Amino acid sequence: MIQELIILVVFLAAAFYMGRMLYRSFAAKSGCAKGCGSCGAIDFRKIQQELEKKRAAAQ
Repeated sequence: MIQELIILVVFLAAAFYMGRMLYRSFAAKSGCAKGCGSCGAIDFRKIQQELEKKRAAAQ
């Protein structure tokens, strides 16, 4: 009986963890599906501004 409860708790914890990862991959605001949070550090607006400055300087 105790062994079955331990297995149930471990299974529920694993199911919760997998569900949380799945939810975070679909709810990612940065477009990254990994869920590690490193993609949020990329500033796309800054990159776009730098590219526009380079294009303006080249013309």
